[in-house]
Amino acid sequence: MPHQNRVTPFSELVADPARGLVYGNRGCLHDAEGVIKRRYGVRRWISCRLEFRGWQRGAFLQPGKFTELFFLDEATAFAAGHRPCALCRNEDYRKFVTMWHELHPGDEAGADPLDARLHEERVTSGVSGGHAQRRFEAPFETLPDGTFVVLAEAAFLVYGDLLLRWTAAGYDEARARPDGPATVLTPASLVEVLRRGWDGVVPLLHPSAATHAAG
Repeated sequence: MPHQNRVTPFSELVADPARGLVYGNRGCLHDAEGVIKRRYGVRRWISCRLEFRGWQRGAFLQPGKFTELFFLDEATAFAAGHRPCALCRNEDYRKFVTMWHELHPGDEAGADPLDARLHEERVTSGVSGGHAQRRFEAPFETLPDGTFVVLAEAAFLVYGDLLLRWTAAGYDEARARPDGPATVLTPASLVEVLRRGWDGVVPLLHPSAATHAAG
């Protein structure tokens, strides 16, 4: 039975056999029996390489350890509110920080101020794991590729002139990008990072995006 550690663009944790292309964590979310009890444990939400320096992972969901999370791709991790890890993705992290301070030139240096601001953009309030994902409105035509929006309670990826529906295993439906206002899932600062042409060492988009867009 798959663990409840696959992350959706809604920042929710679901059980699904599809592992995805990006790894990460947001602290310890499970109890001693491996049951998920909270949406997050810390404000440092990171996305990582699936493999790094040949390190071998032990059993998942060990008591008192961080909860191992998996994302379909980096666009999904961004939508859920995660940013690149400073250890396994150090070059990406440094590039991300440079972009971040171009967007927020008054912020103090360091990961803590960055994570604090990003936390405000991804949850509605407070520090408890019970708070909801924050969303905002923006015109569809202004959104860069890689942004996630919600339509009829489903998450869709912006991809050129199309919207592609997200599933844990890949994108499986294409529809024309409409005009008018969109309800955006990806935090506002991460939308701006995408607008600047983000390209990291982990896949921004799952290969199924190109497949369904083509046809």
